[in-house]
Amino acid sequence: MSILAGADEADFTFLKKQTGATSGNLSVQIDKLTSAGYITVEKGFKGKIPRTTCRITEAGQDAFRAYVEALREYLSVK
Repeated sequence: MSILAGADEADFTFLKKQTGATSGNLSVQIDKLTSAGYITVEKGFKGKIPRTTCRITEAGQDAFRAYVEALREYLSVK
């Protein structure tokens, strides 16, 4: 989510490289985020190569901001 929160879109290969996740694990996470309405997924081709592109939704942005704020509050408690 943090990668998508800072970008307009990211493709599967980029997300896999940035996270170090396996293809299977990343696919599961993408499915969960899509089901929650936090991201959208577009499948297509770049030339003859399949391409899966993910974009964060407004609901995803809101949820990520709330998560970051909750972490900040947690870390500021002494």
